[in-house]
Amino acid sequence: MRTRFALSAVLAAAVLTAAAPTALAAGDDARPAARSCGTLRLTGSLPVPPAGMAVQQDVSIGADCTPRPGAVRLVPVDRAKGAAPARRATAAATATDGAHHISSWNEMYDCCNIRMTGLYTTSDWTTGGGRVVTAATDATEQHNREPWNAGWSLASSAHGADCTADCAASHAEAHADFSYRGIFDVTGNWYANSHHSFVDLGADGTASCRFDVELRHTFAGWNWRHGCA
Repeated sequence: MRTRFALSAVLAAAVLTAAAPTALAAGDDARPAARSCGTLRLTGSLPVPPAGMAVQQDVSIGADCTPRPGAVRLVPVDRAKGAAPARRATAAATATDGAHHISSWNEMYDCCNIRMTGLYTTSDWTTGGGRVVTAATDATEQHNREPWNAGWSLASSAHGADCTADCAASHAEAHADFSYRGIFDVTGNWYANSHHSFVDLGADGTASCRFDVELRHTFAGWNWRHGCA
């Protein structure tokens, strides 16, 4: 019964918002614009699940260019889609002696289930005396490349936290901007994905994950996957 209540609390706490697709500018290239859903921004938040579990959500872009949120799911961490294998292993660690760990993933997939771009964070923090004693968050980025030195590229990235020692709470964030030049657009001016991930670390050992992704051009069938563990 306790597990059932915990599952209900985790799923009820998830939030997703989506900005409506933006109309294409008159100067946009007419050929790809015929199939494009235009600019889209998606925002979501997830609570941190119990140790050894992951909470995740997929959002697909429908044929009418409307975001279609999938169910928020609580799964064993080693079965979580989107969690890189190295993060799956570390995320299963339980909190002991005031030490805590959390990882998050924020990814965009195309209609063929190929990951285009992704932003990942890992946070470790210790607590004691009602404070966050120490906190550290790292971020990594991944993107799909094509033959002949083409495909997605990392344009810029940054990460940091407002407090890393003796904090009431630590709020960490990471950002990554990606550009594309390849077989689907040789100009490099059509696609751009921007990922933003936020993790709030509490003095009581609890945490929460928030996500944001901005897409310059979006196509039906694309999928946004985000989660934390």
